[in-house]
Amino acid sequence: MTDAVGSIDMPDAEDEAPDSKKKTRKGGKRAKKGPLKRLALFYRQIVAELRKVVWPTRNQLTSYTTAVIIFVVVMIGLITLIDYGLGHVAKYVFG
Repeated sequence: MTDAVGSIDMPDAEDEAPDSKKKTRKGGKRAKKGPLKRLALFYRQIVAELRKVVWPTRNQLTSYTTAVIIFVVVMIGLITLIDYGLGHVAKYVFG
């Protein structure tokens, strides 16, 4: 029986090497590098991911910002009207 990863009945190539003479460390890949090298790798990975980002153009950014500001103003207006109406209802009910 096979699936997308491989055969269930047969172990992976990585799992077949129990008799290899390599010394394994407890920490895996992390134990091989010092904290400064890991930090440098982390920042390199951040820069690599940021290069993959599709940044909006100035026109897109302006239109997105305008849409957000309009939405926020409309929501503030709706909440203000609801609050004002509920305040008057509370005054009417409780005197």
